[in-house]
Amino acid sequence: MSKQETERKTPETEAEETVNPETEAKAEEASDSPNESESKQPEGKAAETDPMQEMEQKLAAKEDQFLRLAAEYDNFRRRSAKEKSDAYSKAKADAALAFLPVYDNLERALKQGSSDEAFVKGVEMTMTQLLSVLEGLGIKPIDALGKPFDPNFHNAVMHVEDESLGENTVAQVFQTGFIMGDKVIRFAMVQVAN
Repeated sequence: MSKQETERKTPETEAEETVNPETEAKAEEASDSPNESESKQPEGKAAETDPMQEMEQKLAAKEDQFLRLAAEYDNFRRRSAKEKSDAYSKAKADAALAFLPVYDNLERALKQGSSDEAFVKGVEMTMTQLLSVLEGLGIKPIDALGKPFDPNFHNAVMHVEDESLGENTVAQVFQTGFIMGDKVIRFAMVQVAN
């Protein structure tokens, strides 16, 4: 370079010629800013739909949670009703079981017989009333005599050979059994033939 050229360059002109990295970056940002605003608009729309989708997902999750809670409550209600019904049935069966020895004693008294007709009539009336109370509770005696032996209802305590009776037939009832619906309260104590 010549002397004149160096003289012409002043500090101000040198600053214009040198490139400042910060200034260049700002200039590029300024030139790119219209493009960015254009690109931000679709992102803004996407951002608008994203909260909508997010809200729909939250709503679906809450609805699912509500349905599960409703189903759980319904199951609880059914289970509670069944437990209540079972507790009532069990209480009835337990109360009836406590009265069965009275039935057994009345049955023995009737089998003994007596010359006093008034006594026999009184025992029969008591037995009839006890049976009607038990039937009112849904409890019935198991009819076992002469029927085929069924381990679901009978408790075999003796065996006898008797040609007049069929195989596995109840020959004698030692203690009457009772049933409430499908539930056996007390098994019939029986003697089985053949």
